[in-house]
Amino acid sequence: MTSAGLPPFWSMMIWGLAATVAMTTVLQGAQGLGLSRLSLPFLAGTFFTGDRRRAVIVGFVFYVIGGWLFAFLYFVMFASLGLYTWWLGAAAGLLHGVFLLVCGLPLLPYLHPRMASEYDGASAIRQLEPPGFMGLNYGHRTPLTTLAGQAVYGAVLGGLPQMAMA
Repeated sequence: MTSAGLPPFWSMMIWGLAATVAMTTVLQGAQGLGLSRLSLPFLAGTFFTGDRRRAVIVGFVFYVIGGWLFAFLYFVMFASLGLYTWWLGAAAGLLHGVFLLVCGLPLLPYLHPRMASEYDGASAIRQLEPPGFMGLNYGHRTPLTTLAGQAVYGAVLGGLPQMAMA
């Protein structure tokens, strides 16, 4: 630990990547099993390109970068509380997931250049379906799979670094 109570920089990078990979595995696994149609990396990629194949690759790059950035916020929270535990991380992940489902996804059509809105529908440019409240347009299990992925992300960030530092 550093004097500020944060893990060393490279440890944060490794665990941020591990947490992002774990969360992505849960979310993409849920999509592959037909539990949800939500793909956050695909949605991120389509911000930058209309080419759907390229969007997946570009989206994963930005998704991993976003996972790292959020990991630093989690680590700052853990350090400010002086507590690194899997259950605190999972609780923070659940809160993060609730915010994403209730606020982030419904706002996405107003920010995303290729997403239709609930009110205007699809056009030649805006072809992506809007997620709707809690992502329910992408399947009724989307909120549960999203919360599970976010909880895993937080649990990895809260628990595994502590085990590695012990």
